Amino acid sequence: MISVVLAMLLTAPVQAERIKDLATIQGVRNNQLLGYGLVVGLDGSGDKVSSSPFTQQSLRSMLTQLGIVVPPNVNLNPKNVAAVTVHADLPPFSKPGQQIDVTVSSIGDAKSLRGGSLLMTPLKGIDGQVYAVAQGNLVVGGLSSEGADGSKVTINIPSSGRVPGGATVERSVPTPFGQDAMLTLNLKQSDFTTVQRVTEAINKTIGAGTAMAVDATSVKVNAPKNPGQRVGFVSMIENLQVDPADAIARVIVNSRTGTVVINSTVRVSPAAVSHGSLTVTISENPQVSQPNPLANGQTVVTPQSDVAVSESGSRMFVFDPGVTLDTVVRAVNQVGAGPSDLVAILEALKQAGALHADLVVI
Repeated sequence: MISVVLAMLLTAPVQAERIKDLATIQGVRNNQLLGYGLVVGLDGSGDKVSSSPFTQQSLRSMLTQLGIVVPPNVNLNPKNVAAVTVHADLPPFSKPGQQIDVTVSSIGDAKSLRGGSLLMTPLKGIDGQVYAVAQGNLVVGGLSSEGADGSKVTINIPSSGRVPGGATVERSVPTPFGQDAMLTLNLKQSDFTTVQRVTEAINKTIGAGTAMAVDATSVKVNAPKNPGQRVGFVSMIENLQVDPADAIARVIVNSRTGTVVINSTVRVSPAAVSHGSLTVTISENPQVSQPNPLANGQTVVTPQSDVAVSESGSRMFVFDPGVTLDTVVRAVNQVGAGPSDLVAILEALKQAGALHADLVVI
């Protein structure tokens, strides 16, 4: 049987969704932060001097900042230290003093970060400003163990971990939420019909002229200038119920896993499909040629190949006009086609003009 994921049940009615699930407010978004730091306290699983010299340089620089002078002729062995990158997402409206989670990843040849602690690391935004400072003990879900004979066992990824609430916000990111006279709602998936329905729902609830559709993605909304009133206004709009438009008819095929996703709007025109498999079998049966005892000849091995071609019985099925997803899946299952065969059938239907959907192979 073919493993086909149904994007939507045909018998289920269209469910209304909240505007907050369909759209986002322009300018209200996460901001990415990035930093470079050191993880210390490792049990000999840190970076090596030979392949990660920057770890030794970072360790020497850190000790210098702490007032410890390391002689130039002294080589530090950072086997308990690992150079890492630290990244986090700064949520919108984050204020100084709040805490956010950070992810720590090794950039050297450290085998494991388990048991390590991240030292104070500034996290910068794209503008080069420091917006948070991270520090804390790592939570590592991976495990790595290696024997003296070279045997090794690794579970998950031990060279990456997280520090829950490990960064403290030091600077806020300004947002245009309270600056512009109008708010802009951007749909997560562009659709003219959905934009029109969102506009009608807002105007029906708040009043005519409150919302205006801009294009297939954006809706501009007149909002109160007072910050307190604006928050309540946005809260009311977010919870309005809207029936989103049907998605574009589309068939998604994952060529690597064999997964096929067909949404409920896919239709097939009248078509007849016959599918069969052709098998070619080649077997080698070498023959030995033995000369007569007094012929002074040599024994020769003569190759002989047997080629057999067999074709399994193909079955034909017919799609009637206006066939829906359920009929397509049932018909393809009846012929016993595998995932790769299903892709071939869908491609043939598309080329024949019988499949009214976008065929996307990923």
